[in-house]
Amino acid sequence: MGVLKESAAEPRVRSRRQILPDDRKPSYDTTRRRISSSKDGVVSPRKKAKVNGESENREIKTQEVNALGITWFAPFAVLSTNSIKSLRETLRVNYLISIDQFHFTRGSQQSTRVVENELPGLVCKDLCNGEENICIPVTNVVDVPPVPPEGFRYLKTIEVAKDLVIPASAEGCNCKGKCNSKTCSCARLNGSDFPYVAKAGGGRLGEPKAVVFECGPKCGCGPKCLNRTSQEGLKYRLEVYKTPNKGWAVRSWDFIPSGAYVCEYTGVLMKNKELDNVSVNDYFFEIDCEHTMNGIGVREKRLGHVPILNAGEDGGGKLSEESDPEFCIDAGSSGNVARFINHSCEPNLFVQCVLSSHHDVRLARIVLFASDDIPPMQELAYDYGYELDSVVGADGKVKELACHCGTADCRKRLY
Repeated sequence: MGVLKESAAEPRVRSRRQILPDDRKPSYDTTRRRISSSKDGVVSPRKKAKVNGESENREIKTQEVNALGITWFAPFAVLSTNSIKSLRETLRVNYLISIDQFHFTRGSQQSTRVVENELPGLVCKDLCNGEENICIPVTNVVDVPPVPPEGFRYLKTIEVAKDLVIPASAEGCNCKGKCNSKTCSCARLNGSDFPYVAKAGGGRLGEPKAVVFECGPKCGCGPKCLNRTSQEGLKYRLEVYKTPNKGWAVRSWDFIPSGAYVCEYTGVLMKNKELDNVSVNDYFFEIDCEHTMNGIGVREKRLGHVPILNAGEDGGGKLSEESDPEFCIDAGSSGNVARFINHSCEPNLFVQCVLSSHHDVRLARIVLFASDDIPPMQELAYDYGYELDSVVGADGKVKELACHCGTADCRKRLY
């Protein structure tokens, strides 16, 4: 599930796809997915989130608020400045404050539209141009002169290709206001219970599922229903920033608890065969939910019975384990912040297939959740899920791409 990058990322690429020779390929990065727990390679290991019970409270001695409305808590000393710039320099240069010794909390709603002009390398105040409820600044302290991402149109939601017909909306539940798991028909699709656990700040997905069935447009419940967690929009302050060896990347200014919804992977929904210039487009995500459902290839089979497999045009109602994914999300020129998220062999995010408006898993929404507690300013990443030796160049030879995630268990190759 980045732009203008130099490393690796996955929107799951078709096996043995064509790639242009190196001298003809632009310096894009790639992007895509998978699940695993992760560790922080710089500071002490992060603690697993307690989805059914919050992490232990930390001693709070100092509270400071900056112009962005971000509050941080320092347990042992007063921070010398209230600017993100100084905080970032403290972490990067001095390492005087451990990342897990403080966290950010969101300030007033009005402050979410403000970005400090003193952010180092600020090249764009809001990547989404006001489409999200929280601004997404872009910084670049690597390039001279610093430049923002180019040739990119922000999409808050999926855009459907003109020749693609979306299945009709599924029948919804008859709940009113907030759903009750004992009577909700959508809960029954998830195994007679909701996949999310209610917590302050929103629902948490306790563990990855084969498929999550959310309430949709024909349901009687309201927009604040727990079973609409991934439809509520961004909740955490994200920043797109340039790295020295991985192109663009994404981090959060806020603490993100394990199981929390982070963002959806958006772009243009289309058939794989309609993709143009696949060889140079590193930003398309194949919707291969059936691979996870059935444990195909490098996918680990997830728990959960899927009562409705698809309602596709062919009406077959069955997914072939041998077939390649039929549809993809193309974020080559249009997408959201998710396209800038890099790959990691020890990711802190996982990919979840979600069905809400219809029940065709071939056209499922691709949603990213936190697989662990994520401290502020830590890069967000997920496993792109490539199989080694699965990408073939225009000359018919297997292509290799080095992985630069830098984790202790790095596989050294993306594909």
